[in-house]
Amino acid sequence: MKTPVDIAVTGAAGQISYSLLFRIAAGELLGRDQPIVLRLLEVTPALHRLRAVVMELNDCAYPLLHKIITTDQSEVAFKDVDYVFLVGAKPRGPGMKRKDLLASNAEIFSEQGKALNAVASRHVKVLITGNPANTNALITQCNAPDLDPSCFSAMSMLDHNRAINQLAEKCGVRSMHVKNIIVWGNHSETQYPDLTHATVKGEDALTLVDADWIENQFVPTVQHRGGKVIEERNGLSSAASAASAAIGQMRSWVVGTAKNDWSDWISMAVMSDGSYGIEKGLFYSFPVTVSPSGELEIVKGLDIGAFSKVCMQVTEQELKEERDAVAHLL
Repeated sequence: MKTPVDIAVTGAAGQISYSLLFRIAAGELLGRDQPIVLRLLEVTPALHRLRAVVMELNDCAYPLLHKIITTDQSEVAFKDVDYVFLVGAKPRGPGMKRKDLLASNAEIFSEQGKALNAVASRHVKVLITGNPANTNALITQCNAPDLDPSCFSAMSMLDHNRAINQLAEKCGVRSMHVKNIIVWGNHSETQYPDLTHATVKGEDALTLVDADWIENQFVPTVQHRGGKVIEERNGLSSAASAASAAIGQMRSWVVGTAKNDWSDWISMAVMSDGSYGIEKGLFYSFPVTVSPSGELEIVKGLDIGAFSKVCMQVTEQELKEERDAVAHLL
């Protein structure tokens, strides 16, 4: 068999991880011929719950699961690690504002960035899912100056999937028939799900839906979907869908987007290089392609209409404000 690779997951006893870990162990991330070592990080008071998760993982007798390491120390969890899911974060509850999340989680990601800088593989891929994901990615990256910024991304695949489903339902097709949706910007209620370049069974999506539906139903439904899930789950945030999106985004990052038969690109929050006028240095969701070797590139040269431009600038402005609020940690 292949040499095992190390995968770290933070917040490993939490809801998202409970949906994530068993799928990773089953081979959905790296394939069913790749053994793995799981390095699971939790805060000290939650280690007893993590022990129960480990018991269940062991009881599944996964043939690919070579070893499980549990710890409350970041440098232990990240030692020589190849892939990292930064899931652990204080979840958003009913009535909680985004600035409250930012203040609660900023120091967590600052510390984890320093630990990654100290001990992780120099080619590590770090996917930040804990909210506010984009700015947490910025904090993590800035505290890991010895790692290339391309080692970091924040998750926008959940929003991308939500957008696909909304368009598929509207057009009465399966999700596999929807291609080339884009989610621009922040993983927040300012994000902009864009249908300008999307197709449905090869047809231009804009010929199948009207502007009123896009502006007054599609965009706000995707933007507010997370809050709606919290409301319907009595205060619990998205878990299974977030885990599925995390696996999907990381897998595309690992094997490349050319292996996708459902889209030419994916939406992924990466450090802006100035494309489309977005300020350099922000972690902003763009359409991206990934080579088979894992090298990521922002899709360039797409036409941006006036409505799209305004929406993209609104979410960019929010990211600037979030960055300025945590400037002391950068």
